[in-house]
Amino acid sequence: MTDVLRRNNVSFVGDPTKPVLMFAHGFGCNQETWNLVAPHFEADHGVILFDHVGAGGSDASAYDRGKYDSLDGYASDVLEIIDALGVSDVIFVGHSVSAMIGVLAANRDPSKFRGLVLVSPSPRYTDQGSYRGGFTQHDIESLLEALDANYLGWSRDTAPLIMGNPDRPALGGQLTDSFCRIDPEIARHFARVTFLSDNRADLPFVSVPTLVLQCSSDVIAPLAVGQYVHAEIEGSRFTLLNATGHVPILSAPDEVVAEIRSFVA
Repeated sequence: MTDVLRRNNVSFVGDPTKPVLMFAHGFGCNQETWNLVAPHFEADHGVILFDHVGAGGSDASAYDRGKYDSLDGYASDVLEIIDALGVSDVIFVGHSVSAMIGVLAANRDPSKFRGLVLVSPSPRYTDQGSYRGGFTQHDIESLLEALDANYLGWSRDTAPLIMGNPDRPALGGQLTDSFCRIDPEIARHFARVTFLSDNRADLPFVSVPTLVLQCSSDVIAPLAVGQYVHAEIEGSRFTLLNATGHVPILSAPDEVVAEIRSFVA
């Protein structure tokens, strides 16, 4: 159990006798991305923070390309962390790609989850038929080629666009710094797994209460994608935030905190 917690650089703070919130970061980030959100819940919740293997303070030597060749490998880690901590009824809060990781984990063992909060989720990034994911296949191929050719340069160019708040350049710089701290080889592989995934078929099987948080002007997960996730998860709640861009946990943390509090009350 200790190996699981060390591998994912897990921290558990707050009140363990209260409902537990588990925060999972997106591509190119680490648990520090939640620094403006998670502390608000420590007084009246248990709070789990962790790094996906290869990110932050995780054990990068544990990165197994076979295991992490799909999002299922990350979902396994989520369930192992929950087991290692001996908690249940977890409210999983996943940003970006971690939203689908949470969906996979909750579908595999719904008994461990009280609910899901999906922040800027996307089950598929490329368009297919009537589904509009926001990117053509050519768009994604070009993105991955640019990432393969020069990861650091791609990060400097792309992170501010993902952040989506050009009037607040410091936020784009913060996301760029986070991207640049990840091993490029791991980042390239995780990017391919992320941007080529298709988890649409998993959404109708979600059986726990779910909140979908969507931003406007999100170049990674447009409004239509958030609405699709909401429509496919029966009984889910959808909130369009005032925030713009793809990373409201950095650009509008107070708004995200308020929505999570309303959902868990």
